[in-house]
Amino acid sequence: MTALEILIALIKEFEGCKLTAYRCPAGIWTIGYGATGVGINEHTVWLQQHADEALMENALNCLHTAIRLSPTLRDESIYKQAAIADFIYNLGAGNYLKSSLKFRVDQKNWVNAVHEIKKWDKVKGVPLKGLTKRRAREAELILQ
Repeated sequence: MTALEILIALIKEFEGCKLTAYRCPAGIWTIGYGATGVGINEHTVWLQQHADEALMENALNCLHTAIRLSPTLRDESIYKQAAIADFIYNLGAGNYLKSSLKFRVDQKNWVNAVHEIKKWDKVKGVPLKGLTKRRAREAELILQ
């Protein structure tokens, strides 16, 4: 198993796949396996093949971004790599860059990284059950 395979499994588990655009709890137009961005709006509809291709491209990009932003991950387990890449997939590189989580990852302080990642389970200050579960799963992977 590779970090990318673990990451894709996480994304599929927590995002699901919708081929018609919808607004996520944060109010952002989303489609496929949690894809967002330019051109996605209320009228967007994808084929399954498009969703699968976007998932692969976005997941690979997030994995590379995680290692680029925290080079210490290069020598860590595939589980740690996948956990941080999933965080970036879900919340974006900008949020990762400004987080205490990144600081802890860069220190290789995994116990405190677990504490930090669990803080990111809210939308507009309200904890969401799905995000709490996702952060807990990422925390488990960080400790592997």
